[in-house]
Amino acid sequence: MSEVRLTGGGFEVEAGVLASAFRLDPAGVPGLMRSGAITSRCETGVDEDAGRWRLTFYHGGRALRLTVDGTGAILRRATFDVGRQPRPESSPSLGDQAKGRRQQAPRPTEPGSRAADDH
Repeated sequence: MSEVRLTGGGFEVEAGVLASAFRLDPAGVPGLMRSGAITSRCETGVDEDAGRWRLTFYHGGRALRLTVDGTGAILRRATFDVGRQPRPESSPSLGDQAKGRRQQAPRPTEPGSRAADDH
């Protein structure tokens, strides 16, 4: 099974992917996302990046960025420090800024399963 899956309403990301990046217990990832301790952002590729999405997760001054294609294959994976934890729900994605719309980022479901988008 793929670590990231594109669904009709968004994306599902394995909780273990986030747990590994942030050195967390996978069972705790859904609760951390629900409480806002882990936040996320989804950006839709435009022009030469059409058919790709950038999923970025933030926790504890760190970020995990996944670039995925329409099959859910991870094309790039990066972790890096960030100055402060952004509040993605208050700012539209880069691709969506150009189109004047917002897209909700992935959300968790159950531990050991997937972080899922709740569109």
